Amino acid sequence: MSSTIQTVNPATGQVIREFETISDQQLDQLVEQSHQAFLDWKERSFEERAELVRRVGELLVEHRERLARLMTEEMGKPISQGPGEIDLCKAICDYSAENAAGVLADEARALEGGRALVTYQPMGVIFGIQPWNFPFYQVIRYAIANIMAGNTVLLKHAPNVWGCAEALADIFREAGLPEHVFSVLFIADDQASRVTAHKRVRGVTFTGSAATGRKVAAAAGEHLKKSVLELGSNDAFLVLEDADIEKAVNACVMGRNYNNGQTCVAAKRFVVVDAVYEQFRDAFVEKMKQAAFGDPMKEDTALGPIARKDLRDNLHEQVKASVANGAVCTVGGELPDTDGFFYPATVLEEVKPGMPAYDGELFGPVAALIRASDEEDAIAIANDSVYGLGGGIFSEDEARAVKLVRDHFDTGMVSVNGYYIAQPNLPFGGVKDSGYGREHGGFGMREFVNIKSLMIAQ
Repeated sequence: MSSTIQTVNPATGQVIREFETISDQQLDQLVEQSHQAFLDWKERSFEERAELVRRVGELLVEHRERLARLMTEEMGKPISQGPGEIDLCKAICDYSAENAAGVLADEARALEGGRALVTYQPMGVIFGIQPWNFPFYQVIRYAIANIMAGNTVLLKHAPNVWGCAEALADIFREAGLPEHVFSVLFIADDQASRVTAHKRVRGVTFTGSAATGRKVAAAAGEHLKKSVLELGSNDAFLVLEDADIEKAVNACVMGRNYNNGQTCVAAKRFVVVDAVYEQFRDAFVEKMKQAAFGDPMKEDTALGPIARKDLRDNLHEQVKASVANGAVCTVGGELPDTDGFFYPATVLEEVKPGMPAYDGELFGPVAALIRASDEEDAIAIANDSVYGLGGGIFSEDEARAVKLVRDHFDTGMVSVNGYYIAQPNLPFGGVKDSGYGREHGGFGMREFVNIKSLMIAQ
């Protein structure tokens, strides 16, 4: 039985479009068609796949302005940031097209009395469940890797960005990919388990919250399907005594507010050693005060709305709970009296364990300032988290900083003296409650392949 899903402009609260979900029967048919497409697609050469994937990247850029506007309308991304997301998508297409043949090439191994090969073969239909915060990038990063590996892809996108999902399907079609190599599933949340359980589906990849990730992993495990999880985090950015404070403040404010603060690898907890705490705090607070929210359709707007009302309200409850437990709100922290789902840039001080701002993930422009006695205490605070996706450190002694984060920072990705997010040539993923598996850098192409041993007697 179908249901109606509405997309809502978070800057105005007004409905944009309505979509109808498909029936279970239609869903089963699409999964089967994806499998049938796989039987042909896996026989295509890397060169043939690469040509089509490069074309996807070219078309994304050709439609860049329209796609950026669509993101702004559906999830509130500042219009100035949309083109960068599309350019990243093209870079992923180009990197994957260029490197797949090498990453997935057969490898010769020694074998007594013969020779051996390790080969990487596509598995089949891969089901992706993706969030709204980077509505094109999140899809491209798993879809392109799997398509280049010879798999076919199903997408269940977040319902508030179904217009973006539809646009992606159109681009894959325009690029010339065979029908059903990439398929969008307009399904209700409770239909996702039906896809996972389907005998034709060989793997599940999910990006989103840890709570939902546990459910996805459990469902995949029940059916012995491999899964990849890229979950949330409360990334710590460390400011050491010898840090360039101006550099640190600029990077930290950008890292907290980019994409309206709705990034899994956003800078969220700022752990500052006592010797420079006040200096950093004063400059950071002043810069956060200048980060005013506004119409995301305007080129000079740096901070748009939270993507949905429930997410904005939950963020505010986390702020209130932290303050009730002893945090001090220095900037922001109040719901604005305006249309849309805006939330002001907010700074919380005196943040301690037991507060949402310390223990949880605040998915919005809310910064938690934490004072550390010294470098050792700072790294202990950074690692005092159930999460481990990203993080950062600021120190003018680069060698010391690199050794510290390499040997002691318990997280999947770390920025040194800057703020970086996804890079097509570097692995992306985390540890602990931030999930498992890796994307980008060739690693994503090997997540859903059959690593097969061939032992040949001579």
